Amino acid sequence: MAVTFNDLGSAAGLKKLDEYLLTRSYISGYQASKDDITVYTALSGAPSSSYLNVSRWYKHIDALLRISGVSEEGCGVTVEGFAPAEAVATPTADSKAAAAEDDDDDDVDLFGEETEEEKKAAEERAAAVKASSKKKESGKSSVLLDIKPWDDETDTKKLEEAVRSVQMEGLLWGASKLVPVGYGIKKLQIMMTIVDDLVSVDTLIEEHLTVEPINEYVQSCDIVAFNKI
Repeated sequence: MAVTFNDLGSAAGLKKLDEYLLTRSYISGYQASKDDITVYTALSGAPSSSYLNVSRWYKHIDALLRISGVSEEGCGVTVEGFAPAEAVATPTADSKAAAAEDDDDDDVDLFGEETEEEKKAAEERAAAVKASSKKKESGKSSVLLDIKPWDDETDTKKLEEAVRSVQMEGLLWGASKLVPVGYGIKKLQIMMTIVDDLVSVDTLIEEHLTVEPINEYVQSCDIVAFNKI
């Protein structure tokens, strides 16, 4: 079913979008689509962190566009004053390669020898296209974690800093928030995007998030949501 958003440049428009994304990972369906690209493009930039759900979604879509792009069609979304998703669809690897070849043709000097700079630039373009193709072959997932502290005296700021200090290839931390669980205790909910071939969530939890020194702040860590991208 098509969704309509109005005036995303205003606080009222962002509030409506934030409420809409409260129970959703994407604008439509269970994976990123051109509907997400349409809304992403309609925003003038990264939203304020006060719009927690919009901020989480925006960072996730921004990461996808930089890592692999978005190709799913979606169900259709309308944002007043902006072009439909087809007009801003993410270019495919083939189209990028073709564009690169066209640029190469324009720059070729048919009567001169290729310079060292031109050779280096061609090698870098070929490496970039190859790396992009390899990344597309690896599946990715969006994961939501529940991380509980020991008690109400645990410093939740240091807890989050300790969690985000875990860095590895294929892991990208996203938005987070504190959620009350009772007796003055607040748990940390945090999003992350992983490359499936590079990151095991079980290993991340068992060998990084629940061992020293992070277990000084973390009592337990659970997977709340796990969605393939």
